[in-house]
Amino acid sequence: MAQKKAHEVDGWLAHPDKAVAIVLIYGPDRGLVSERARKFAERTGLPLDDPFSVVKIDAAEADQSGRLLDEARTVPMFADRRLVWVRNAASQSALAADVATLAADPPADSMVLIEAGDLKKNAALRIAVERSALAMALPCYSDDARGLDAVIDDVLSKAGLSISLEARQLLKSQLGGDRLATRGELEKLALYCMSANAVTADDVRALIGDVSAVHTDNAVDAVMCGRITEFDALFTRHLASGSPPFLMLSAALRHVQALQLLRAQVEDQGKSPAAAVASARPPVFFARRRSVEQAVERWNQAKLSSAAERLQGAILKSRQYPSVAASISRQALLALAIEGARAGR
Repeated sequence: MAQKKAHEVDGWLAHPDKAVAIVLIYGPDRGLVSERARKFAERTGLPLDDPFSVVKIDAAEADQSGRLLDEARTVPMFADRRLVWVRNAASQSALAADVATLAADPPADSMVLIEAGDLKKNAALRIAVERSALAMALPCYSDDARGLDAVIDDVLSKAGLSISLEARQLLKSQLGGDRLATRGELEKLALYCMSANAVTADDVRALIGDVSAVHTDNAVDAVMCGRITEFDALFTRHLASGSPPFLMLSAALRHVQALQLLRAQVEDQGKSPAAAVASARPPVFFARRRSVEQAVERWNQAKLSSAAERLQGAILKSRQYPSVAASISRQALLALAIEGARAGR
């Protein structure tokens, strides 16, 4: 099948198969999807700012019957090939049908690049790509420890900085979930340490350490347990302290990902929420155990997946539109708090 496993994606992107005419990059980590899509686009060698060589369309436009086919079949005027770059794809039926048509009869003069969110195995778009020998599906999931190390090394080495082991471990505990947000934090840290030769643990605490502050943990617990008034007060305090609003989104996303692992023990192994939380590694801080147990009880895997997707989207939007980041963050977290409250009734 025309797909790669998550750990194989970067290797393929470093040396993409020139015979591949359709590339689908998808997954819950929207920042990583965007980053890898740009990397592939740059590998084509086409000028990305030339509208005659690189055509960028939104999936909503491409979902209009025949739009993608028309663009892909258009003969390039000023280059040997064209790149048709589709963004924000999901479960659009017409788009999937056009991709299936192109996969069966790939265009000779065009490449199609598609950015999509998290797609299930039975999604029509994934099926159309994965069944073609001349297409490639590349999944993007949140960075694991190895992935975070690679991003940390990439950003800091470009800035001429080394990092102590203590600082690295502390930094890794604060990052992850969205590649775009991770790079943003690392670039901010590199700028802060520009006059030094190395990044220390104190530097990390000064710039990023507030993610793990107690009031942030309490706010995230309030969200997942539906304590709306408490969340609103803690979020207001978070903003008043001067902390960037997306940091609470990142903390909430990490917590949702931890809840997914705990909830899996409940649904797959038959454990009680209390037993699942008791077996968590690293252990849940005793003062938070009751809140985490309530969250595990209230949120099933389907709801947690939806929550993760909502948070991923909010993190990306907060980075793209910093002037309204506070409103974006509050709205996303408040929506989850309302859902948490409903689940507890």
